[in-house]
Amino acid sequence: QVQLVESGGGLVQAGGSLRLSCAASRSIFSINAATWYRQAPGKQRELVAQITSGGTTNYVDSVKGRFTISRDNAKNTVYLQMNSLKPEDTAVYSCNARGFMVQGAFVNAWGQGTQVTVSS
Repeated sequence: QVQLVESGGGLVQAGGSLRLSCAASRSIFSINAATWYRQAPGKQRELVAQITSGGTTNYVDSVKGRFTISRDNAKNTVYLQMNSLKPEDTAVYSCNARGFMVQGAFVNAWGQGTQVTVSS
């Protein structure tokens, strides 16, 4: 199936920043909308941020004012800019993207996940 490539995770101190990327090859998949999820050990998976095909964004309350989801159509990439990170943001972050293959088929694709760790 179509694969998404995620990057940008890592270890940062509280108050620091990271930018996650979620990209697909434009030759087979054009991203229209995307969602970032996260799951911490022993915790339920939660929806962090999403962007619609029209560019509307939504965020879970705990990250509002700190995280920003965006889409670069030219690069066929979705980003999650994370500022003022807190230890409770520590989790595996995963990207889900929806769009169309060049052949016209609708695609719902998932990334492999990237670890974000925020220290005190």
